Amino acid sequence: MTQPRTRRDVFRLAGFSAAGLALAACGVQGQKAAPPKADAVADYWAKQKKNGKVVFANWPEYMPEDKGPLEKFKQDTGIAYEYKEVIQENAEFFGKADPVLRAGQPLGYDIVVMTNGIQLQHMIELGYAVPLDHSKLPNFQANAGQKYKERSYDPGNKYTVPYTSGVTGIAYNTKYVKDEITSIESLFDPKYKGRVGMMADAQEIANFGMIALGIDPEKSTEADWNKAGEKLKAQRDAGIVRKYYDQSYIDAVSKGDVWLTMAWSGDVFQRQLAGEPVKFVVPAEGGTIWTDNMLIPKGAANPVDALMLMDYLYQPAVAAELDEYIQYVTPVPAVQDLLREKAATAKGEDKKALEDMVGSALMFPSESDYAKLRNYTRLTTQQEQVFNPIFQSITQA
Repeated sequence: MTQPRTRRDVFRLAGFSAAGLALAACGVQGQKAAPPKADAVADYWAKQKKNGKVVFANWPEYMPEDKGPLEKFKQDTGIAYEYKEVIQENAEFFGKADPVLRAGQPLGYDIVVMTNGIQLQHMIELGYAVPLDHSKLPNFQANAGQKYKERSYDPGNKYTVPYTSGVTGIAYNTKYVKDEITSIESLFDPKYKGRVGMMADAQEIANFGMIALGIDPEKSTEADWNKAGEKLKAQRDAGIVRKYYDQSYIDAVSKGDVWLTMAWSGDVFQRQLAGEPVKFVVPAEGGTIWTDNMLIPKGAANPVDALMLMDYLYQPAVAAELDEYIQYVTPVPAVQDLLREKAATAKGEDKKALEDMVGSALMFPSESDYAKLRNYTRLTTQQEQVFNPIFQSITQA
């Protein structure tokens, strides 16, 4: 439990590698689907039946090795499962899925997990995600936190329910940084010249550039993107940034190659459990919240079984088992009390790790932290062609 594990050993959030961009850009223009009518959704679900099988496509290391929650689901429902760790990056996955779904063919998966952002937006707008029947999601309705029922990228959870969430904030090595870091402006401070890490991901770095300027990314305009780009370019040109990182940022800050950096909460928490001198903070100006979401892709063979599994994972005991392994932010608030109860009877290192989890704002953000968190900029396909070059010109120069 106390060994650090990297969830995403490849660059994972919005997937802005050159190859990923090329894939994601293919075939998305001019195909926006009309929102489904309520009677059509009801008619679709009325025709579906339980088949006794579900195929779940997920990211690596997002399920306990013993597949405990899935095994319990099988025992309780009689539904067999196939679990496939086939999603390495959102853009890469979408790039492969798009031509298949566009041709009206099934992906072969009943549930897929995708991060909110450009590719998930395409999945929804192109009609590639099946609208959910919320009458079959009683555990979600009863146990999901209200914040996870109010996601702007999918109002009303029409197409998705959260699997897990995380926060993009600032990590710093307390061996080298003696000041308490509280502001995003620390990433722009000349006193840390050559010792600052920034993310290479376009949406991530854009968010921090805009948040530093007091701009809400979700309400931003092209003029705001340019202002943020200018601030980030000045930071780069002043030599403040040592490197624009993918997942490797966490090793860099742990070793002291950089002293402070943009960071993902789960990565930092795992290093803290291992005793490394890395601290995480949500800047006073704000940070970014991202969510990995479960959806049912168009053409899924077993949508009823998929919906049953999605809802099953919202039972507090099941969600607690998942979160103890994943160590990100659970959408089920009751998990914190369950882990606290487990910690009370645990011993040794397991007890310490559980107590650290229960008390960590990286797994259970405070209300004040949530109030400071922002979402990514929502972009049309045309806007992407403007947005991406502004920030890629900084990170790829």
